[in-house]
Amino acid sequence: MMANIGFPGLILILILALIIFGPKKLPEIGRAFGDTLREFKRSTQGLTNDLLEDKDEKNGK
Repeated sequence: MMANIGFPGLILILILALIIFGPKKLPEIGRAFGDTLREFKRSTQGLTNDLLEDKDEKNGK
């Protein structure tokens, strides 16, 4: 999905974000977005591990 944006589209999005939020707020937004993605990844990984453990328990009994 992100591969369809391309380099010019990415530059346009960055310029619009810079205009809308300003140079001081942009690093905070990027940091918050990164933290959100990291937490989402941890949550999905934990859910996957729980499902695999449940599957292994059911197969073992």
